[in-house]
Amino acid sequence: MNVAANELRPGMLVRHEGRMCSVLWWNILRNDRRAFVQMRIKDLQTGRVTELKEHTDSKWEVLDKEEKDLSHSYRDGQVEVFFTESGDEVRCPIAAAEEALKWPADAYVGFFVDDQLVAVFPPKHSILTITDTSPPIRGAGSGQKEAVLENGMKVKVNLLCDVGDKVRIDTETEEFKERIAK
Repeated sequence: MNVAANELRPGMLVRHEGRMCSVLWWNILRNDRRAFVQMRIKDLQTGRVTELKEHTDSKWEVLDKEEKDLSHSYRDGQVEVFFTESGDEVRCPIAAAEEALKWPADAYVGFFVDDQLVAVFPPKHSILTITDTSPPIRGAGSGQKEAVLENGMKVKVNLLCDVGDKVRIDTETEEFKERIAK
């Protein structure tokens, strides 16, 4: 199905120069005479992110996708192996699942086009353990400090967090949401 560039939204799967891509970011730019759509797309085979500026009326082929819950099993050479809820094994290139696998989770969301797994996305939130941070500061108010999580990412957490605490992180923005009570 072809749609105009101004109807695209983040999360849509499109075909660009013969490759399957996911729209990561989208914005409308207007000047005195014309409007343009500025967007970032990610090639699902290579993982390369491209920034484009298109006319609002340029046509894009949007791919019909089916979403399924998946559980990660293992890496086999250049592919990642997942299982669906019904027990079927599905494979995809490492680049298509690389971002999602940074976030440990029981279930991931897979996008299927023509019964082929083309992209894997993490859940909205992930619960991770803090492996390194400065000691907690009691009664210091509402500030933030740097912390390293079990997956190696650095995020800002509140001042009450300590090493070994579990925290909920938003996987899209990589922001701290809350400390999980022990």
